[in-house]
Amino acid sequence: MPGSLGKKIGEGGSADIHAWAPGQVVKLFKPARERERLSRHEAKMTRAAFAAGLPAPEVFDEVTVEGRFGIVMSRLDGPTLLQLLQTRAITPEQAGAILAALSISVHKTPPPPGVICLGDLIQTLLQSPGNLLPKHLAAGVRALLESLPSRDGLCHGDLHAGNVIMTAEGPRLIDWTWTRRAGPALDLAHCHVALCELIPENYDDPERPRALNAAIQSEYARLAGMSPVALTAVIESYVPIVRAFFLLVWRGSPALRGRLIQRVEDALRPED
Repeated sequence: MPGSLGKKIGEGGSADIHAWAPGQVVKLFKPARERERLSRHEAKMTRAAFAAGLPAPEVFDEVTVEGRFGIVMSRLDGPTLLQLLQTRAITPEQAGAILAALSISVHKTPPPPGVICLGDLIQTLLQSPGNLLPKHLAAGVRALLESLPSRDGLCHGDLHAGNVIMTAEGPRLIDWTWTRRAGPALDLAHCHVALCELIPENYDDPERPRALNAAIQSEYARLAGMSPVALTAVIESYVPIVRAFFLLVWRGSPALRGRLIQRVEDALRPED
């Protein structure tokens, strides 16, 4: 069924969401030449995730509207998990259990064809013209990647409460742009850095995001049959890589970027 651009029903930093056809929306990306390739990759990864049986939206088409690239997807009605947290409709412990269960479902799924591995993704970002990671850290980041255990699982790559829509049929994961092959702890390390280092900087109650992170790790350890101590150790091995990833793709405030750079440097510094 052909669609047409309807009412805007949501927006983010890189795209607007509009009604398109009955039961469908179009994610219409804001104009940026360098963004179109990444947007097309998001469409490919979302298709792959849906085909693998994961709780992703179905992709129906790719369109260009008024010079802007768009992905036509199934409409997912409901609040985001982040909205429920912000209104205190649910607790951090409840939200953590939902995110942990979604993580497990992703990590138990074999990576579909075409999913980039973590090392290749970081290498591509390091070579991009917009790379703001200090050059003296690039070699250390590559070496750290090579030292990690070889794990070829599937990771969402951007797991957070704003990317979970609570539909009547259950929680659904959106924004599969950064999907990659890596150890499952990568997703949990992403949560840790975002919730314990980035978000608390601009949050009225910084203990709430930290409580959410603790709840995610606790429930994930339970579901995975791991001890919390063992899980924490594995997560910590990925934390410097996630910090470097944020420095490569996220601008943030100069002060916060400075702190991230210092933490990456500290992690790469040889022990005495």
